[in-house]
Amino acid sequence: MNTPFSRTLLATSLLFISSASTAGGFQVNEHSATGLGRAFAGEAVIADNASVLSRNAAAMMMFDKDAFSMGMTMVKPDVSVKDAKNHSMSGNIQADINYKNVLGINIPTGYTLKNSNFSQASTSLTDVDGIAEIEIVPNFYYIHPINEKFAVGVAAYSNFGTGTEFDDNYGAAIFGGKTSVKSMNLGFSIAYRVNEHLSFGGGLDVIYGVGDLYRDINADLTGSVNFINDKDGSTSHMDLGGASLKINALDVHATGVGLGGNIGMVYEVNDGNRFGLSYKYSPEIEAKGDVKYLAASQQSDKIYLPLPDIAEFSGFHMITDKTAIHYSIQWIGWSAFDTIDTEYDTIKEYHWKDSYHYSIGATHYLNNKWVLRTGYMYDQTPVDELTSISIPDSDRQWVSAGFTYNWSTSTTLDFGFTYLIGEDVQAHEYLEEGVEAISISATTHADAILAAIQLSHSF
Repeated sequence: MNTPFSRTLLATSLLFISSASTAGGFQVNEHSATGLGRAFAGEAVIADNASVLSRNAAAMMMFDKDAFSMGMTMVKPDVSVKDAKNHSMSGNIQADINYKNVLGINIPTGYTLKNSNFSQASTSLTDVDGIAEIEIVPNFYYIHPINEKFAVGVAAYSNFGTGTEFDDNYGAAIFGGKTSVKSMNLGFSIAYRVNEHLSFGGGLDVIYGVGDLYRDINADLTGSVNFINDKDGSTSHMDLGGASLKINALDVHATGVGLGGNIGMVYEVNDGNRFGLSYKYSPEIEAKGDVKYLAASQQSDKIYLPLPDIAEFSGFHMITDKTAIHYSIQWIGWSAFDTIDTEYDTIKEYHWKDSYHYSIGATHYLNNKWVLRTGYMYDQTPVDELTSISIPDSDRQWVSAGFTYNWSTSTTLDFGFTYLIGEDVQAHEYLEEGVEAISISATTHADAILAAIQLSHSF
């Protein structure tokens, strides 16, 4: 697709696209500095700036002035793969290859495989870390109240992304390689206030995705080959010795656009107590580009990436005149992420399960200039029985803190910080599920440090 819209979307997405996954699976949660500072507790209803658009469009009705927020989050992951044991196949072959010489070029005309046998080898691999790079996740939000009943808004941020890249000489290239999924969400929303307590909102999300996958497979061969000239029967001999061949098994670079949607509601009990509920529909992205798959039954230029729906419930309560508590429960429908497919073949099976995260936080309005916040999140992994070293994942704990400096009555500067703590996972990944001959077992671990800054203004 090469239309003026798709070219404009591509140019815009280059500013907001992200591959930094810190939530379960490859979900990106880093939508604001204020949210990061409270571990995103209460995020669908607090509405302290325009970034609430990333979670609940209905919350726009809590603004009586135009508002915008823009910021960025730095994600510094620490991903390691240790105690890896690679199970691979080595072979011994004896073969005759016939050829003819045409204009000085030897062209194979046939072959005879006289003997072949293959055996399994197990190799311990060197521990690796630093396979995920530092990423910057930007965001932008704008809310425009039309009147007391309606408001509209636009948002640009990322909901999904992941990225790991192993060295070219990694001993299990078929399981390492490069894995990169990046996305940008451009959302357009509208909200309606029913009465002083209840508001509804919804919108459309244009999701632009980029996928890069690369895998090699190593083949260790011994034996010999005889080359036979069809013209005169002359023979030359080559001893393979301990030849190690590296063959490209998968090389994908594809981009695609999908259309999603969101709905939400806010119920305001009074000025100090409110609840929010939202639901996001995420499409399956059909990405087109260069798709080379060694085991393909038929070559294709398309790849399909299913994305999960997301539902969230949040609450906010002022417990004193200066202190509030807030919380969120989020459901992520990762069971939709079962396989990555081309038109004709399944490239990789995942079969993840739905997951939840639970967060609780507190905000203290210190004075007219300073607001302090903190939070904690328990984030479940969606990985079920099929584990992977290229998308290492585990249950995670978020410990967060942040603050707001009120530059003026209409302008604020926000900072947020999170230390994300993962767990050791015993991963066992197969080239063909359940077939031990080509597989890897390893211990994976992923932690991260996140820091964010944000500027918000109302006018």
